[in-house]
Amino acid sequence: MLTGKQKRYLRGLGHDLKPVVMIGKSEITETLLRETDAALNHHELIKIKLLESCLLERMEAAEQLAENLKAEVAQILGRTFLLYRKSPDPKISLPKSAKQPSSQTEPPEPTR
Repeated sequence: MLTGKQKRYLRGLGHDLKPVVMIGKSEITETLLRETDAALNHHELIKIKLLESCLLERMEAAEQLAENLKAEVAQILGRTFLLYRKSPDPKISLPKSAKQPSSQTEPPEPTR
């Protein structure tokens, strides 16, 4: 599960990407899943565009692809969305979560 900080980072990386997969009237097929899987293996972060002829809702399409490919949705914007899946040989280094256990945080020193 991606944190908010990681999603923000991926959105920044994905801003200049061109869509590598386009979903049209055939919607989500086995061929589309294979091509998207190959793109995720190669790039880790890909941009996908829903064409006007696609009858699927953008949220539905993003969720179906993410579920089928064991990926995560980093952003949905208009008819375009970003999918991320870490590869065995990672190319993208995600920021670490900033959460620390509350027992290790010390209260601030009082000011005088």
